[in-house]
Amino acid sequence: MKGSSIRAIFVVAGLVIASMLGAQATERELTVEELYLRDIEFQILSEKAFSDNREIKLDVLDEIEIMIEEGQVDDPDKVEFVLEYLGMEGTARRVRENARLINYYPEVRRRSANLLGRLGGKKAKDALVSILLIDDEPMVKAEAAYALGVIGMNDGNEVVRALLYTLENEDPQMPDNNLAYAVCLAVEKIVEANDGELDSAAYADLARTLVRIAQGNYIKTVRRKALQTLEILKEYQS
Repeated sequence: MKGSSIRAIFVVAGLVIASMLGAQATERELTVEELYLRDIEFQILSEKAFSDNREIKLDVLDEIEIMIEEGQVDDPDKVEFVLEYLGMEGTARRVRENARLINYYPEVRRRSANLLGRLGGKKAKDALVSILLIDDEPMVKAEAAYALGVIGMNDGNEVVRALLYTLENEDPQMPDNNLAYAVCLAVEKIVEANDGELDSAAYADLARTLVRIAQGNYIKTVRRKALQTLEILKEYQS
């Protein structure tokens, strides 16, 4: 009797273990399937981003915006890659037809910059610095500047230097108000995100640029914002 009972226990235990292993195998299979489907969806998204059609590219940005808003970004690197690609349309990546540039889409680049800021991370920051430095549209530069402030990273004062360089290369007679305002906002966010930890040279350069904006050929709102940002810098230095 005892031997039969023990054998029965082992049989039952074996069945339970087999059932558990089977369930785990099924679970792994479903996970792989889900990942595969997600990868297919991303491939479709990428192909749409690589299209020459402006409206299709904007649709891609709509989809990515929903993904970010709903927290459904499973692979930030892949999303960053698409956004960086779209952020270079007509600048770093140019398509010509009969010597005519056919992929100059500032609105695509502007929205890409905005979403890179909301995505965040080092790669997004690096992409935004590139957009800020190479783009020739003030509205795209302004969006990239603000997005860099949203991310808040500033390793080695790289971002602050890029912001200052952008303003220094503007035409002083016809500066862009939106860009200057966006830079002021970005500086505030970066200083606050890093608890004021900027080297003295960076503070000095920022102060000079902000004073120049306050005294420059900008509208009153921008000049006032530059002075407010300057006060924030002083608070962190004191």
